[in-house]
Amino acid sequence: MNEDRDFLGTEPLGKLLRKLAIPTVVAQIINMLYNLVDRMYIGHIPEEGHLALTGLGVCMPIIMIVSAFAALVSNGGAPRASIFMGKGDSESAEKTLGNSFFLQIIVSIVLTIVLLIWNRDFLMAFGASENTIEYAVDYMNIYAIGTIFVQLTLGMNAFITAQGFAKIGMYSVLIGAVTNIVLDPIFIFAFNMGVKGAALATIISQALSCIWVVSFLLGKKTFLKIKPKYFKLQANIIIPSLTLGLATFIMQASESIIFVAFNSSLLKYGGDIAVGAMTILTSVMQFAMLPLQGLGQGAQPIISYNYGAKNKERVLGGFKLLLKYSLIYSLSLWAFVMIFPKLFASMFTNNIELINYTKTALRIYLAVLFIFGIQIACQMTFTSLGNAKESIMVAITRKFVLLIPFIYIMPRVFTSNKAFAVYAAEPVADILAVTFTVLLFRKQFKKALDKI
Repeated sequence: MNEDRDFLGTEPLGKLLRKLAIPTVVAQIINMLYNLVDRMYIGHIPEEGHLALTGLGVCMPIIMIVSAFAALVSNGGAPRASIFMGKGDSESAEKTLGNSFFLQIIVSIVLTIVLLIWNRDFLMAFGASENTIEYAVDYMNIYAIGTIFVQLTLGMNAFITAQGFAKIGMYSVLIGAVTNIVLDPIFIFAFNMGVKGAALATIISQALSCIWVVSFLLGKKTFLKIKPKYFKLQANIIIPSLTLGLATFIMQASESIIFVAFNSSLLKYGGDIAVGAMTILTSVMQFAMLPLQGLGQGAQPIISYNYGAKNKERVLGGFKLLLKYSLIYSLSLWAFVMIFPKLFASMFTNNIELINYTKTALRIYLAVLFIFGIQIACQMTFTSLGNAKESIMVAITRKFVLLIPFIYIMPRVFTSNKAFAVYAAEPVADILAVTFTVLLFRKQFKKALDKI
C-alpha cells in the first residue's frame, strides 16, 4: 500500500496541493450551496418568506451540533489514519476507520432520539419567537430523521479525502447537492410543502450521498476498507482520535452556542429583523469558512503523511502553500463583500427592509474577514500534525474566551445602535484570536519540525 500512496511523499508540492485541494474546495463550495439553497428558496416564499427564513435560522445551532459530532469522530480519525499510512501501518489505519464508522452510527441514533423528543424546547431556547417557532419545528421534525445520513456522509467522506481520493470526496458532496437543488423547488413550491419540503429534500439528498460514501469504502478501489472486525471500540484507537477531533468539534459546536448568544441578544435589541439578518450573515460566513476548510482538507493528507514519514521539508512547504492560498482567498472574498453587500443580502430574501438592514450588518460582521485565512491555515495544520492540545486551545480562545463575552460587552459600550454593536463582536474577537493563534503556532510548529 505504501508504494501506491508514495505520491504524497514524492510529487511536487504545488502540483500535489492543487490536485488534492481543488476537488476538496469544489466539494466545500458545493456543500456550501447544499447548505444555502434551502435558505435561498425559503427566503423567497411569497409573503411569509422572511419569517420562514428566520425560523430556519433558529434551526442552525442544532444543524451545526449534528455536523460537529460528525467532525468529532472523523476530523480526528482521518488525520490519524493518514499518519498511520505514512508510517506504513495499514492495520492501525483500518482499525481507526472501523472504530470511527461504528461510533458514528451510535452517535447518530442518540442524536435522532434527542432531537425528535426535545427539538421544540431547544428551538425556543435558541431564539425562536411566537412568529417563527412553527416554521422551525416543521423543519427539524423531518431533518432529525435523516441524522444518520448526515453523520455518515460528513464523517466517512473525511476518510476518503485522507487517502488522497479528493475527486471521490467531491463526488460525494456533488451527488447530494445536485439532488437537493433539484428537489427543493419541487417540494417547496410545486408541492406547496414550504419548510417541510426543504427538510425532506435535504435528507433524501444526504441519503444518496451516504450510499455513495459507504459503498466506496466497502469497495475495491479504496486503500482503507470498512471491516466489521474493526467495529469493536478500542480505547487506544478511538480516544486519541476523539481527542484530536475535539478541536474541530469545539469550533463547530461552539458556533451553535455563539448563534444562540447572537440570536438572544439580537432579538432583545433588534427584534425578528435582526435575527433574520444574522441568518444571512452566517450564511455569507460560509462563503469564507467552507472553501478555506476545503483548502485545509486538501493539504491535510500531504502534511499528515509527510509528518508520519519524517519529511520536514515537505511538511513546511505544505503549510506555506496552504497559508498562501488561504490568504489570497480570504482577502478576495472580503473585498467582494465590502463592495457588494447588497448582492449577498438579496440572494436570501426579497424583503427590502431586511436587505437594507443586512447590507450594513454584513460590513460590520465581516470587517476583518481578510485575515481569516491565517486562522484556518494554522488550525488545520495543528490538526494535520496531530497536535490536539493546541487545536483545542485555539478553538476555545476564539469562541469562548473572546467572542461570547464580546457579544454581551459590545452593546453596553456602544449604545447608539446596540444591535449593530452585537455584530461588531465578531471582528473584534477575530483580531485578537488571529494574533494569539499566530504566536502559539510559531512556537509549536517549530517544535514539531524539530521533532522530525
